Amino acid sequence: MTYCELAPNLKISQVLTGLWQIADMERDGKTLDPQNTAQAIEPYVAAGFTTFDMADHYGSAEIITGTFRKQNPNDPVQLLTKWVPKPGPVTKSEVREAVQLSLDRMQSESLDLLQFHAWNYADPVWLDSLFWLQELKEEGLIRQLGVTNFDAAHLRVAVASGIEIVSNQICYSLIDQRAYGAMTEVCQQYGVKILAFGTLAGGFLTEKWLNKPEPNVDEEHTWSQMKYKRFIDAAGGWDKFQKLLEALEEVAEKHQLPMATVASRFILDQPAVGGVILGARLGQSDHIQENLKIFKTQLDIEDHQKLQQAQQALNPIPGGCGDEYRKPPFLTASGDLSHHLDNMPQPYEPEAMRGRQKVFSGTSWEDMAGYCRAIRSGNRISVSGTTATHGSRSIGGEDAAAQTHFVIDKIQGAIESLGRSLEDVVRTRIFVNNINDWEAVARAHGERFGSIQPANTLVEAKLVGEGYLVEIEAEAWVDE
Repeated sequence: MTYCELAPNLKISQVLTGLWQIADMERDGKTLDPQNTAQAIEPYVAAGFTTFDMADHYGSAEIITGTFRKQNPNDPVQLLTKWVPKPGPVTKSEVREAVQLSLDRMQSESLDLLQFHAWNYADPVWLDSLFWLQELKEEGLIRQLGVTNFDAAHLRVAVASGIEIVSNQICYSLIDQRAYGAMTEVCQQYGVKILAFGTLAGGFLTEKWLNKPEPNVDEEHTWSQMKYKRFIDAAGGWDKFQKLLEALEEVAEKHQLPMATVASRFILDQPAVGGVILGARLGQSDHIQENLKIFKTQLDIEDHQKLQQAQQALNPIPGGCGDEYRKPPFLTASGDLSHHLDNMPQPYEPEAMRGRQKVFSGTSWEDMAGYCRAIRSGNRISVSGTTATHGSRSIGGEDAAAQTHFVIDKIQGAIESLGRSLEDVVRTRIFVNNINDWEAVARAHGERFGSIQPANTLVEAKLVGEGYLVEIEAEAWVDE
């Protein structure tokens, strides 16, 4: 058994047991008995799989694991959970209540690792929530903070702003390689570990599906199968997927191992990966002995090259890490967000003035200097020069790319609140305080506007305000 040190006070198994299937097991309305189901945890712990991953919405998973820890106080287990709030306004007291609910369910005085999910980066409430969670960490209610389904840009924004994040839980597999580039770079720069889920693609990366006809996945299948069949389709379809399975089988046969073992070992070998999360249907089935083989497996350079070559024939999964929950194509079990969300509130509330609409982001500069964040007049939306500030906070620290991404988030939030989108932007003007930051700023602008390509100017200018590295203004045009 091998372990990963996420922090000095938190060491986890490199193969984590994921409990998302508890929700699937309870989706017919029944609730699992916590006492009986907790007993199914013992074989995992006895084998050395001491780390369990869950969330506030994984059915009764928090209650079950809390029951196990209470019954077995001498067993060293690490219980990782998540908080996934609904989009829209959140108060500091609501953050505390959410943490306390998990503490009560898990019968604990402190959460080992709380992982936070954000739905909409254009709404800065996600940063408010993380700052408040940081305060609860300092208070002792949370031992360590993580995030889940964050893309590289916003993981950078968070850690550069001083939020002590130790992990990012994201989808990462032979099919989904979004984490390999920019995400790995940010994680290595800031010392964040990747916790990879979906490494077996809901069981599709196994012998069961090799040389089999394409299945018609519907409501009779598990949520995981419904979800990861969409990933296969996005990666180019069943025929391309079969080629990947053939390469996986070759490596597995060479080492006399199950294909699932090789698929997980391949991801565990990737830079910045701290652990892989493998699902368990507690009390129904387990793969303990099979999972133990992951630690005894060593893939050589030839193995990695063969699998990487097969990957190159696939279509890249669109977007950044976690985008399957934020923008089309929604690669979720249902193919949309209907089983996650009711609606997506606007980041800011527009105000009508003299036939125009205005939005304010709440920074002290707006009141002091007498301007709005953005104004819509007829077909035109004009966004004021925007810096990386949120309320009284400076965001992004000394990381010019982080500041740029947050500035663009604010611009996006203002435009969306006026009824349009970032795709309507036709002009941006960028001012950097130090010309040495131009490339980091320009690359961040390119990440966000690469498919939009507005007219753009970038110049060096002395910015007003301590610590501001970049300021951006934008114009959007609304076609009739």
